[in-house]
Amino acid sequence: MTLTHDLAGDGPSTVLLLHSGVCDRRMWDGQFHALAEAGHRVVRCDLRGFGDTPVDAPHTHADDVRDLLDHLGAAPAVVVGSSFGGEVALELAARHPGHVSALALLGSAMPGFVPSDALRAWGGREDELLEAGDLDGAVELNVDTWLGPEAGPEARALVREMQRRAFELQLAAPEEFSPVSPEVTADDLAGIEVPALVAVGAHDLPDFRAIADDLTRLLPGARRVDLDWAGHLPALERPEETARLLTAFLAEPAIR
Repeated sequence: MTLTHDLAGDGPSTVLLLHSGVCDRRMWDGQFHALAEAGHRVVRCDLRGFGDTPVDAPHTHADDVRDLLDHLGAAPAVVVGSSFGGEVALELAARHPGHVSALALLGSAMPGFVPSDALRAWGGREDELLEAGDLDGAVELNVDTWLGPEAGPEARALVREMQRRAFELQLAAPEEFSPVSPEVTADDLAGIEVPALVAVGAHDLPDFRAIADDLTRLLPGARRVDLDWAGHLPALERPEETARLLTAFLAEPAIR
């Protein structure tokens, strides 16, 4: 299947936006048109089990993204990934390197990263709420966890809506349609040679700051930016500032 997606702009380079695991393509409302106006062809998509893309078969997210870029004739693309979307971007770059010309990773997750006891406990609490049928409680747990201090009521309401939609899609899917995670090692990540922006918020969870340390060390083309105002989802917390960050990265000589 082709992932549900939106297109904007008509520049010579393509920028693909991959959402976090608590969001869908709407999380990029504050950057989607700004990047198009800066001269880029911009694609944002809903991964399978998010937004408007159903779970209809076993799948690997990175392969779905590869197929979307092929469908659009848009490879290679600069891939921007938030949180879980960053992990998918890294898997795509490691397994299908001809499809990625650069990476921008915002509070990125990472293949193979072992979560802390605190993050595992958080995941256990989410599972308990879902197993008890308390969808409202699970949604609020995510809203409270993943948005930083700069997030206003509109951002919180949007994450609440996006996360509920993801839960509804994923809980209704047969177990055999669960995503398959490809094996991507630290050596595979060290082989990703494209330019990479690694941005992380000062108010993000410690796990994601540790991941930023690892990615800065592993990726040969990495440049790290610490955002002193940000939590886990800077694109929603300060949309305009995040758009400027991405626009400046895309304007660097190594990207063009």
